[in-house]
Amino acid sequence: MSGPLAGLKVVELAQIMAGPTCGMLLADLGADVVKVEKIPGGDDARGYAEPSVKGESAAFMALNRNKRSIAVDLKTEGGREVVRRLAARADVVTENYRKGTMERLGIGYETLRAANPRLIYCSISGYGRTGPYADKGGFDLIAQGFAGIMAITGEPGGAPAKSGSSIADINAGILAALGVVSAYVHRLKTGEGQLVDTSLMEAAVQQTYWHAAMFFATGVSPGPTGSAHILTAPYQAFPTADGWLNVGGANQANWERIARILGAPELIGDPRFRTNTDRMANLGALTRILGDLFRRRRTAEWLAEFDAAGVPAGPVNTVGEMLADPQVAARQMVVETEHPVAGRTKALGLPIKFSATPGGVRRPAPIYGEHTREVLAEAGFGAADIERLLREGAVAERAANATPAC
Repeated sequence: MSGPLAGLKVVELAQIMAGPTCGMLLADLGADVVKVEKIPGGDDARGYAEPSVKGESAAFMALNRNKRSIAVDLKTEGGREVVRRLAARADVVTENYRKGTMERLGIGYETLRAANPRLIYCSISGYGRTGPYADKGGFDLIAQGFAGIMAITGEPGGAPAKSGSSIADINAGILAALGVVSAYVHRLKTGEGQLVDTSLMEAAVQQTYWHAAMFFATGVSPGPTGSAHILTAPYQAFPTADGWLNVGGANQANWERIARILGAPELIGDPRFRTNTDRMANLGALTRILGDLFRRRRTAEWLAEFDAAGVPAGPVNTVGEMLADPQVAARQMVVETEHPVAGRTKALGLPIKFSATPGGVRRPAPIYGEHTREVLAEAGFGAADIERLLREGAVAERAANATPAC
């Protein structure tokens, strides 16, 4: 394994998106992540059958590359013993169950810490482990609504809208990974493990930095502004002759460059648009005027002029267009792996680059229970014990019909 976290051993008791995002990032950075999947069925994301690649869930494969899978029934004593044995040898345990679930099973933080004081235990929940909502579950949609994100997303006057991406789930996974790495740094200094606690709610609230600042300053809750910025203009998407173009006039110099490129230098001295304060006060009129000007030419033509003038601008791509862009390829943000069932598949790459300890995608997402025997043997279980656990149903291994791709 390579990457800055090579040698770090992680036990992932998490499923669907937030927890697996955390584990994926740690694995991409070199950690050995053992994914403990429930019996029956495994990670719920495996059941998201569409879209699929030769029967393998695309959703599951997206977030579980670089991991090994062991199938464990946590409702059995044998299954719980497996988890305790794995945690005793691990550096990190991650989970995203409701508060109290792990404790009731006898594999909560205090129990695992007693056997392994150096353990870093990361909990990702709906609302966090403290407070009046600590016992509530949560999903990305619920967190976005709670945090006010749906009230500031979409067009003015429209219905509440969530972000197209699962930003609460993904950000919670990123925050969890940051928390784990921070706790690991602390452990390197002191030898002490600790509990890391974050939530979808906090991950969503964090996305409102500027909107919260506006409320603190004015006492008024901001509303949706479409693609327009809440503090500066022109900073939004405009229709062109063949699509849409984002333009960032985030300072006075860029605004003046934009006006000249559009062939309307008179707008610079227009009292409605002279300063950023003026432009924000007259945003509707500014948007209509600039929209009419942008419609005169194609996106690529405008983009060439803005690039030449040093004005930040970019196309409004579809996901497919983004994935085909040469800059995305140059930054290795599309990678390929050879999956034993799905065959050659593509995935998003690691968005962090390192000059000395590069991470990367080393293996595809595992088949359900693919590494059960391997992981049990590494944890010190003998061949007879492994067979007993399989007979009892405490663990399961890769199905016999999981055949390689043609």
